[in-house]
Amino acid sequence: MTQPLILASSSIYRRELLSRLKIPFSCISPDVDESPNQGESAAALALRLSILKARTVAHQHPEAIVIGADQAASLAGQIIGKPGSLSAAEQQLGRLSGQTVVFHSALTVVRGDNYCKSIDVPTACVFRTLSPSAIQRYVQIDQPSDTAGSAKAECLGIALMERMDSSDPTAIIGLPLIALTHMLCEVGLDPLEHAKV
Repeated sequence: MTQPLILASSSIYRRELLSRLKIPFSCISPDVDESPNQGESAAALALRLSILKARTVAHQHPEAIVIGADQAASLAGQIIGKPGSLSAAEQQLGRLSGQTVVFHSALTVVRGDNYCKSIDVPTACVFRTLSPSAIQRYVQIDQPSDTAGSAKAECLGIALMERMDSSDPTAIIGLPLIALTHMLCEVGLDPLEHAKV
């Protein structure tokens, strides 16, 4: 019998992405502190949190294959957090207008004590030059107060972009499915063999 698959996340976007692989799974929200450490880079933060989330849930469910994921953004090496309010989202997008922001989408898969693998899949996003009115309208529509960089690429936020460069088009939404497929194959859960029609 195949081991149960758990997504250590409460994100509806990650849940929708994982469902594309057509493998039955459940979601458990890990209760972890997501604060960055002093001097921590965005890539290191995303990787650390993806590992922490996966291991936290794997500790509670040692029989399962657990997927942890996290995303952090950076502008010129500085971490860009979640704005927390719509007015802060407007200010953040004003700062990002015309700039290149790197979104680090980290992924970890844990299976018991014998498998723990992590990867960071970066996406470089070049923001369009945005007028204050365009920013205000976007923020009212997408309400991105809970999103790093104030841009929901899975929604209207894609219209904020001039260009995106990544090895995986799903990474920007928060769960790099190409890397995940490789990891699942390594633990005996190839989506092409285990997908449910």
